[in-house]
Amino acid sequence: MNPSFFRFAAVFLLPGLFLMPAVQAGCVPSVRDQFIKIILPDGESIRAELAVSDRERQRGLMFRESLDEDQGMLFVFEEEAFYSFWMKNTWIPLDLLWLDRGKRIVHIETDVPPCREEPCPSYGPRLPALYVLELKAGSVEARGLKMFDRLEFILPEWVKKRVRE
Repeated sequence: MNPSFFRFAAVFLLPGLFLMPAVQAGCVPSVRDQFIKIILPDGESIRAELAVSDRERQRGLMFRESLDEDQGMLFVFEEEAFYSFWMKNTWIPLDLLWLDRGKRIVHIETDVPPCREEPCPSYGPRLPALYVLELKAGSVEARGLKMFDRLEFILPEWVKKRVRE
């Protein structure tokens, strides 16, 4: 057989054989499961990238150059608490929505600017939250979002196992 085939198999095929059972068992999220649809009170929806692990939540939207009107990032925590955010290395202004376990908006920060130099200000809720949704700045006003509005979304099973809803 051709030696290049063996190199191809070792690099591309064998790792897939070992990962496939883990993906099928729900231990490793697929790329498809990293995004969810969030339905807003007006019936419109956005596509939100999930930030579930400590590493994903720490990175957030850092170093992103843009965010479309119908995109966002949903930070998912293990339990309700007072989670603060800062905009270090975030290059785009954002609107931030803190949501309780019932997926109701419990705090809003609009047009939060990028942090160009330290110390960066911190933004936190007045009530405990389980989720934080980051959207492009101006989204809250454009979509008429307000306190205690309820957002609808279904978390993938691999996320539900980590969260106390």
